[in-house]
Amino acid sequence: MPVEMTRLRFEELVADALDAVPVRFAQAMDNVVVLVEEFNPEVPTILGLYHGIALTERTSHYGGVLPDRISIYRRPILFLCDTEEQVVEEVLVTVMHEIAHHFGVDDARLHELGWG
Repeated sequence: MPVEMTRLRFEELVADALDAVPVRFAQAMDNVVVLVEEFNPEVPTILGLYHGIALTERTSHYGGVLPDRISIYRRPILFLCDTEEQVVEEVLVTVMHEIAHHFGVDDARLHELGWG
């Protein structure tokens, strides 16, 4: 059964996950914003999505652009989980997964590392 949770509480969990990012990676993040959204209308079951140009693919022509976005989708995560503890874990995994995309890590490598 999906977990019931306020948007405010979910946003707190996302903030906690961001606080768990190792300092050297947090300091290296550039021109990216993390947003909580209800769901992705194109693919309603995905948990998160990185929209942008990974740091590893940016060239000297990168500039004057809006920030990249990391979307964390509240409803699919809550639907997937049975307990608040599972939500905490899934939010952490999803945030780390999408941040890894910001650094140019692809899905295959993330699955190998257990951040699938």
